[in-house]
Amino acid sequence: MAEELVHREVPSPNWNERGDEPVSMVVLHYTDMLTPEAAIERMCDPEAEVSAHYLITEVGEVVRLVAEDKRAWHAGVSYWRGHSNVNSRSIGIELQNPGHTNGYRPFPEAQIEALVPLLHRIVKYHDIPRANVVGHSDIAPTRKLDPGELFPWERLAEYRLALPRPEKLELGDPFDNDGAFYLALERFGYDISDGHKAVEAFQRRWRPHKIDGQVDGQIRAILFQLLLDRDQGRTR
Repeated sequence: MAEELVHREVPSPNWNERGDEPVSMVVLHYTDMLTPEAAIERMCDPEAEVSAHYLITEVGEVVRLVAEDKRAWHAGVSYWRGHSNVNSRSIGIELQNPGHTNGYRPFPEAQIEALVPLLHRIVKYHDIPRANVVGHSDIAPTRKLDPGELFPWERLAEYRLALPRPEKLELGDPFDNDGAFYLALERFGYDISDGHKAVEAFQRRWRPHKIDGQVDGQIRAILFQLLLDRDQGRTR
């Protein structure tokens, strides 16, 4: 499929069959390693038991490691919108970046320019809704930070490949208390077993300039608008 978008293939042994669930998600990661070669080596190491379908380097090279009809091992223990078997229903894309432990930095333009057509093809082929193009931190808030607060979600939203951040927040504070907010956060898709981490993950995606894990009026309004847009059918 769309072989012209793939520059190189390095088959990983770390995969298994998907089963009966259709692909309905894309999960974006960063490698959290200093070089793409190190990341590829790890994802091809049988003892590591990790992989992804694609890796995109900072210079825009797209490397395929696992075929899309196979189940790559990228999500780990995770949850999104009622589903805990995320690997079986998702495509995993790793973006070369040193991550928060090795000198986190912005994602280069060449990398995003390679991601956009690849993601467009995946979303179109599998009929994936924008709300299901997520970061690793969205599906594993207690464990993961990637792709992090510097990832340009708004660029993907411009191409209708991810949900945009709500701009009009005119409805005030719709939740009576933090408990109501957490229930709404779960309804949107997040695992709320650790409320503080869930809020941090939500902020990292939707209000990246301030990530403190605290429920405040701004993120209440953002979440309410996201749910309202979804319920009114504007977020497919």
